[in-house]
This record gives sequence, C-alpha cells and structure tokens, in this order.
Amino acid sequence: MSPESVPVVEKIMDANDQVALLNRKILDEAGVFAINIMASPGAGKTSTILRTIEALASEVRIAVIEGDTAPVTIDSDKVKAVGIPAVQINTGGSCHLDAPMLTRGLEKVDLNSIDLLIIENVGNLICPASFKLGSHANVVVASIPEGDDKPYKYPNIYRGLEVMIINKIDLLPYVDFNMEYFRNGAKILNENLVFFPVSCKTGEGVSKWTNWLKNRIKQQKELAK
Repeated sequence: MSPESVPVVEKIMDANDQVALLNRKILDEAGVFAINIMASPGAGKTSTILRTIEALASEVRIAVIEGDTAPVTIDSDKVKAVGIPAVQINTGGSCHLDAPMLTRGLEKVDLNSIDLLIIENVGNLICPASFKLGSHANVVVASIPEGDDKPYKYPNIYRGLEVMIINKIDLLPYVDFNMEYFRNGAKILNENLVFFPVSCKTGEGVSKWTNWLKNRIKQQKELAK
C-alpha cells in the first residue's frame, strides 16, 4: 500500500465506523440485541443460526440478515422455511458486510417486533474482521475439520470477538484437532473470549450458547427501558 493510499483507507474506515455507531443507536433504541456471525465457508454459520432459532423461537422474537457475495437466497430461504423473517444483502462481490450495507438491511426489518437480530456475514476470516457493523457482539464459528491452527493463521478476527463457537465436535474422534492448542491460540489474542463447543448436527452444547444469548437479550431489553 502506497503512502498516498493510507489516508484514503483511514477515511473509508472512519466513515464506516461512524455509520456503525448510528446502527448501534437504532438497535439500542429498539431494545434489539444484535450479533454478527463470521466464519470460513462451510464452518456452519447457517446451521448454527438454525439451531439457535430452534432453541429460542418459542420465547425470543428473531430476525436474520444474510450477507452473500452473489444474489442467491439459499441461506435466507432456509431461515424463512422455519418461519423466521430474513433479509438478503448482496454485497456485489465484496468479501464482507459493512455498516452502510447493514443500514440498508435494518430498513427492511421491523425492529419493534423482534428481540434478537442475527447477522450472517460473508464466509471469510479476513475481510469481515476490519469492518464494524454496529452489532453488540461479534461471534466466530470455527469447525473441527478446519484444523486447530486458525487463531495462529488469522489472528485479526479473534481480537474483536466476544464469542467463539467451535462447531462439529461430534467429529473430534475422527479428526486430529487439539482443542487446548486452539483455545490457547485464541486466548492469547483475546483473553476474555467465551467458548462454546457445540455440534449443530447432534445439538450437543447448543443450550449453553443459547442460554448465554438469552441473558444478553434480557440485559439489552433492560437497558432500553
């Protein structure tokens, strides 16, 4: 990157952050708790979202915003099929959602009728880490088949996280994955990171994640009073 381009990049990021603050204000005023879910392709973002919906839909009002690089509705169709409103955002080929994109998505969601907004970011461990959206918590879904070295290879995304979901633990007997090595690598980058090992296939561990989520939703509602 040339010295001349640095101020331009800084201006773009600052503008994005300002919009993110406005998004957060909109969510706070509505008493909606929003999570930004990031992951590599195939780690299980959508299956995590569907398991979360299954566990919470009877007591929590949920909506989903889906980010995708192409105008396909596969993931949003899966969400709608279980009776949850979903908004599709086409990034136009960009490898991440940004705050202005989320603003456009929020305009299509009835925030007064929901408690939880789930944002599914583009499948990528690099670009989404750089763009604040205005959500209350950043969540990364990792999976056992991806290997235990991801925190060491993609450190930036772990620094801004609140929650780490480790999916597909049902495969641990069959995959060479060192859980302690993985957790230590993430903890070095973010000592306050909360871990939830789960299997979206069997449901193991999902209740611990959704209980954490329910507590945060409750806190958000109390702050909005």
